Amino acid sequence: MNREKDAFIEEVLKLVAPGTPLRDGLDNVLRANTGGLIVLGHTEELKDIVDGGFDIHCEFTPANLYELAKMDGAIILSEDASRILYANTQLVPNNAIPSSETGIRHRTAQRVAKQTGSVVVSISQRRHIITLYQGEHRYALKDMGVILTKANQAIQTLEKYKVVLDQSLTNLGALEFEELVSLQDVAQVMHRIEMVLRIKQEIRRYVQELGVEGRLVTMQLNELVADMEQEAQLLVKDYVKDLKKADAIVKNLQQLSSAELMDDQMIMKQLGYQRPKELQEHTITPRGYRILYRVPRLPSSVVHNLVSAFGGLSEIAAATPEMLNEVDGVGEARARAIKEGINRIQEQLFIDRNV
Repeated sequence: MNREKDAFIEEVLKLVAPGTPLRDGLDNVLRANTGGLIVLGHTEELKDIVDGGFDIHCEFTPANLYELAKMDGAIILSEDASRILYANTQLVPNNAIPSSETGIRHRTAQRVAKQTGSVVVSISQRRHIITLYQGEHRYALKDMGVILTKANQAIQTLEKYKVVLDQSLTNLGALEFEELVSLQDVAQVMHRIEMVLRIKQEIRRYVQELGVEGRLVTMQLNELVADMEQEAQLLVKDYVKDLKKADAIVKNLQQLSSAELMDDQMIMKQLGYQRPKELQEHTITPRGYRILYRVPRLPSSVVHNLVSAFGGLSEIAAATPEMLNEVDGVGEARARAIKEGINRIQEQLFIDRNV
């Protein structure tokens, strides 16, 4: 259900983000303090509960929406909000449909959304709030100043988490070359990556609601964690017991609750280790995906060939250029570049760990 609600919020925020014509129209109605009830999409289900009104069928503009909202009835738009189809209509949904709202307009909006599956927008005259409904889902738009403050606070939190994560990744990389990595080390890094990704997702939600006002936040977000999803995927590929399940495990980790994500045992089980208590202190060797992807100009196909040929990072790091050259897609020049690249990464990790 959470994934469905996230998808609903993402889709409706695209329609009503600041800078879009629909949002300009909604803000005009909100400032005029007239209230309004707007339905997107004139479906067969909706036709059964519409009574009366005027046939408009004109291009949507914020000014047109504002003028039509002065009438008491609902306004029906096309599904993409590009045209105004009807105005001053009476909506008569099934009263047996449960509603958690108190105001008449909001109760009607929620019931129409549940009965038809359409996106319904209710603008509260008294509370000065824009609320979106679809099916069982509900989302109230927040004030831009409040959202921007929350987004900036989330960015500051992300920066702090990112500093800790970067140090954890550095320490893990150094341990990988020393062949001293335990499953517990991996689980802790995995936990921190997932926490950073969840903060990133929360900030993305704010950016969607900020619309054109969220450009600076987007720039900060991209600078901080642009490639973090790939980092998580590579870490899983390095340590998952069954490589074929790597993509599924990445998705499974996203579904864990915050409490489960804090549990090292749970993360180890996700990676395929069914008796993690006996393995916490045991060392484990990475396949080498994460380190190899840091070697400049090394295609993913060659990375895969190297892992397949040698089996793990320690074997790849110990291989001579002549041995690397025998791998499909490498060649003499690339073999030397791989060897030099791995050595430079190793040296830098040891330096950064001691800083």
